[in-house]
Amino acid sequence: MEKEEQARSLFGISLSDKPIWKQFLICSAGFFFGYLVNGVCEEYVYNRLQFSYGWYFTFVQGFVYLFLIYLQGFTPKQMVNPWKTYVKLSAVLMGSHGLTKGSLAFLNYPAQLMFKSTKVLPVMVMGAFIPGLRRKYPAHEYVSAVLLVVGLILFTLADAKTSPNFSVIGVVMISGALVMDSFLGNLQEAIFTLNPETTQMEMLFCSTVVGLPFLIPPMLVTGELFKAWNSCSQHLYVYGVLVFEAMATFIGQISVLSLIAIFGAATTAMVTTARKAVTLLLSYLIFTKPLTEQHGTGLLLIAMGITLKLLPLQGDGSKPVYKRVSTSATSEDKASPV
Repeated sequence: MEKEEQARSLFGISLSDKPIWKQFLICSAGFFFGYLVNGVCEEYVYNRLQFSYGWYFTFVQGFVYLFLIYLQGFTPKQMVNPWKTYVKLSAVLMGSHGLTKGSLAFLNYPAQLMFKSTKVLPVMVMGAFIPGLRRKYPAHEYVSAVLLVVGLILFTLADAKTSPNFSVIGVVMISGALVMDSFLGNLQEAIFTLNPETTQMEMLFCSTVVGLPFLIPPMLVTGELFKAWNSCSQHLYVYGVLVFEAMATFIGQISVLSLIAIFGAATTAMVTTARKAVTLLLSYLIFTKPLTEQHGTGLLLIAMGITLKLLPLQGDGSKPVYKRVSTSATSEDKASPV
């Protein structure tokens, strides 16, 4: 099934009438802004305040998303997909967010970053198995991904030795988040592919509404709901930080969904991985930490990976095309990616 071209915009900025490289830069800029702010807020809440309530914070963030989506003028009447389309997607999305945030209670930020930096590889592999995609990536895409991952791991390990904070529980949680991430981007891309009329706002709205109930059982089982409520009630300013973080992350989320809709899950995963490198580098520049040879090697590999990835976007400015693995999928399979 060929993907139709769909007019898309990002917060009022038309994307469809711009060259593909400008679309890439605009979406990436929105993502970088949103998640750089997100990283600062998470560091403050988890490490400075010692509040490690990942499930509860994700729950609060979801309601902020819904309010911001309402302000954008989106209503359920504008939906083009049935609600059932978003059930698996929402479960994976909320699970990934909750496990990622919760793992910071057991792993320090560089350690978590090291694990999350490998996300692009399972995302690419899983793309070959998701109905509606069946993607087969060219060799240079895998080389680019490996360079990016190895470079970021080297950069992270150079700093991890100064502030280690590893835990078996944390490793299990972040590994679970990686598994869910490998499905998440591909499921989102499959929905965009099978129904090009799907908007970014619909995707975020439906996955949030359907996903919020999935957060309640783990909060009740772990007792986090009541612990977080009591702690945050004694420090109400934490809610201000969470709302500010959610507003910035909202921009990042819509930008990510734009990247997925236009460029696909694997390219988006590489952009998110590159963002982690920028976050680390900025922390060194802002806080004047010493850079070692291992840092330099990691940065060089990251730059090589990004350059190799961006080369196909040059030339005639057309969107890179990926091969689809031939399958004998039935028409029922094609009707729903989830």
